[in-house]
Amino acid sequence: MARRKARPATVDDVHRLALAMPHVAVVEGTRGRPVYQVGGRSFVFFRNPRPDAFDPGTGERYDDVIVLWVADLGEKEALVQDPSTPFFTTPHFDGHPSVLVRGSRVGELDHDELAEVVQEAWLARASRTRAARWLAEHGGSASGPATP
Repeated sequence: MARRKARPATVDDVHRLALAMPHVAVVEGTRGRPVYQVGGRSFVFFRNPRPDAFDPGTGERYDDVIVLWVADLGEKEALVQDPSTPFFTTPHFDGHPSVLVRGSRVGELDHDELAEVVQEAWLARASRTRAARWLAEHGGSASGPATP
């Protein structure tokens, strides 16, 4: 039997998946954009248009950039250099353990892929105790069952 492909991810999924993680608080960032935090540490946030993320053809600043933390710079490089993913970075984020994705390109990921990235972002920022507890409850990996 052929395996059914998971549905494409949406920006609403980013919100739902971030909120599904334990101990999450949502704070209002600039221009009212949500910032998802665990223990006072951001793990996903919706970025304001900035001069470093823009359409190369028009020069127009991207208005839909989402920042997601990653475990380390090696993970970041793996994601941004993989041409099969919509992740990117800018010089502003050099040396910062995070990746960027445009909301308009989130659908290039399937729901399960997005869930793993959001869960990994949470794990990168949660306390060791919280992360260990979550991993124990989810079979030791972020790719365990995701809450839609």
